Amino acid sequence: MLACGSAADILGRKRLFVAGLTLFSLSSAVSVLTSDIIVLDAARALAGVGAAAVMTAGSAILATTFEGAAQARAFAILGSAAGAGLALGPSTAGLLVDAFGWRGVFASHLVVMVLVAVAVPMVRESRNPAAIRFDWPGIASFTLSLLLLMLGVVQGPQWGWSSAGTVLLLVAAAVLMALFVVAELRQARPMFDLGLFGQPRFLAASLVPLSLSFGFVCLVVLLPAYLTGARGMSVGRAGDTMMLLTLPVLVVPLVVSNLVRRGLSTRLVLSLSMLVAAGGAAWLTVIDQDIAVVSLIGPLFLIGTGMGMTAGLVDGVAITSVRPEQAGTAAGMFNTVRLASEAVAIAAMGALVLDVTRGRISAGLPATAVPPGGADAATIANKAVSGNLTGAADGLTGTARADFLDLLTRSYTHGIHVLLWLLVGIGAATGVVLHLLLRPREVGVTTTEQAEPVTVAVDA
Repeated sequence: MLACGSAADILGRKRLFVAGLTLFSLSSAVSVLTSDIIVLDAARALAGVGAAAVMTAGSAILATTFEGAAQARAFAILGSAAGAGLALGPSTAGLLVDAFGWRGVFASHLVVMVLVAVAVPMVRESRNPAAIRFDWPGIASFTLSLLLLMLGVVQGPQWGWSSAGTVLLLVAAAVLMALFVVAELRQARPMFDLGLFGQPRFLAASLVPLSLSFGFVCLVVLLPAYLTGARGMSVGRAGDTMMLLTLPVLVVPLVVSNLVRRGLSTRLVLSLSMLVAAGGAAWLTVIDQDIAVVSLIGPLFLIGTGMGMTAGLVDGVAITSVRPEQAGTAAGMFNTVRLASEAVAIAAMGALVLDVTRGRISAGLPATAVPPGGADAATIANKAVSGNLTGAADGLTGTARADFLDLLTRSYTHGIHVLLWLLVGIGAATGVVLHLLLRPREVGVTTTEQAEPVTVAVDA
């Protein structure tokens, strides 16, 4: 994402968009045709590069093509499209797999890309004349740091947090991130302009996806396993239940966009969105293995509404908080924060649930019969948190099986509750911080580019 943000500014936003579109399409075609898993993995990695180019260049194109109310509408539609992907993507992919096999999913990407390509000739080119070269040290150090951090977080519960391998990974990630910061500070025109975080509006916009990665995205990944494993739902019914979480993201962005155009404060919307999501997470702590689906409607809908209040709107805040010539860099930074935080949040929160569940299982095992060869709490917890509680109980029958499954279910539920209360704290704290960062302020503007001093009241 960072490299593509720089490339958009240097090479041109439209040119990079077309390059990303082409790479993503070719990679999807290879994915449809191959029968080799290694080739498929490589094609998906290249598709990720293409997607990064499309996302960063696309956001920058919107920021430089539209102005004022039209720009707000454009980013609101972008947010609704993202919401549609979250809400309908998994179920649509399931239907495609059922109808055409797994290749059907990748074939659908090609169909979408053809439709996008039709619109490309109507897009005008733009670039940042001041951007002249890539920051390879920054790209390498940031990417490797994030990779090692995620690997350390994922393997921590497996190897032990104090094990040499885990500690080495986390320390190496920290060192590389420090080198990344140093590399960016030494650049005359850095790829990742850390100075942008000194702008309260851009910093606030970057905090929103960071918080929602924990409060929303990780639930999209972790809740289905709990619903199928502890709650005993079928995979299809769990998917239908998760629509309660994702459907609000289809509708709320356009509603919020209309309200903002009519004068509703962006500061109020973004601050309130975090509190709404936090309230939904607090409400969701009622969840247990016996809860009725109807009891999940309120909390899941509330969390989804909090996410929907920011979708599209926060993209516009981030990109328009910088000068037009910085749009590509800002888009790359913002999307990097968003996707990096999503990846780390999923890994970290999954590790948290696993750790808490394993601790409860370990404490309860001495008083509970265990399956033959299954006395290892870590192995049992891995199966439980993946949703395979019944598989963890293989070899037990009757009362012993029921007691063992009860231990796993209670332990898993406790892990989910700890996760949810942590999400409540993250959301509430972010809401307060956003309210402070985005407070209206008097701004005096006097620069060499401004012929006359101008003082304006800014309602962030």
